Order: sequence, then structure tokens, then C-alpha cells
Amino acid sequence: MRLYTGKGDQGTTDLLGERVGKDDPRIGLIGALDETTSLIGFARAVSRVERSNEWAIEVQRDLYQIMAELAFTDALRPDAYVLPPERVTRIGEMTDQLSAEIELPRHFVLPGDTVGGGAFDVARAVARRAEREAVTLNQGDHPINPEILRYLNRLSSLLYMLARQEDQAEGVTPLKAKKPAR
Repeated sequence: MRLYTGKGDQGTTDLLGERVGKDDPRIGLIGALDETTSLIGFARAVSRVERSNEWAIEVQRDLYQIMAELAFTDALRPDAYVLPPERVTRIGEMTDQLSAEIELPRHFVLPGDTVGGGAFDVARAVARRAEREAVTLNQGDHPINPEILRYLNRLSSLLYMLARQEDQAEGVTPLKAKKPAR
């Protein structure tokens, strides 16, 4: 079986129910979410904390569902592909649990003190871009499920906390972003 079809050679692709340009903002958001889940997968690969891995898989599965929801036109989307509010609640609970366990620095930090923390911070930065793209899409011609916006808003916080969990597990205090005064 060939992996490619050649149907997109002219710059178009399929949503489920409509052929669109590869520069369609829905495709852009799906791409940003694909980058996010791939970077979360990388973070999982280098993570030293088992819970980080378990929660990262949970998030990756949520992002897969969100991408599937966005891949359908409104007319064809089955209800099973709509992100439910419970997933937003769950990601908030994970973040709250980590916030109760990890003492956060009272300043901005420089990512990269540990491999796992740095990887989750890169995933966080891309997740924030995906969130911005979701907001733009929602304000334009293609309103989206408000639960997706809520989920993506919470996701960057969770990824930040997972990064700090990795740092803490390695006994590292993240460097301050601001250079100390001499």
C-alpha cells in the first residue's frame, strides 16, 4: 500500500465532508495540535517521572480526539467525536494536583535545566500557539466547540507543571529568566 495519494499535490486536502486548501485555518490548527502531541510524545520519551508519562498519554489521546473533531465538517461530525466538558475538568484536576505538590518559583524561569522539563516546556510553547490558532479560528468563519478552547487554555498550565515536576524529580531548581543584579 502506498502511503501517499498525490491528491494534495495541488495544495488541497480533505476534511471529512469538504475539500479545502492546505492553508485553511482548520488545517493549520490541526497541524499545530499534531506538533503539540508529537512534542508531548518526545517529552514522554525523555521523561523520568512515570506519572508524567501516564498523564502525557492521556493528553495525547485528548488531542487526538480534538483533531478528529476538527477534521469533520459540522454536518458530518458524529457526537462521539465532540470533546466533552469532563476532559477539561480532568486536565484541571491534574494541574491542581501538581500545583499542590510542587513549589513553584516566584519568577519566570529559563526552560532547559533538565531534558524532561525542557521537552515539556517546548510542548507547552507549541500548545500555546495552537491555542492562539484555535481562538483565531473560533472568531472567524469556523466557530469551534468551546470545550476545545477551554481545554487548550488549561493544557499549557499542565505542561508547565509537568516540566516543573521533571525538574523537581531531578533535584533541580529552574534558573530565573531575569539576570541577577551584580
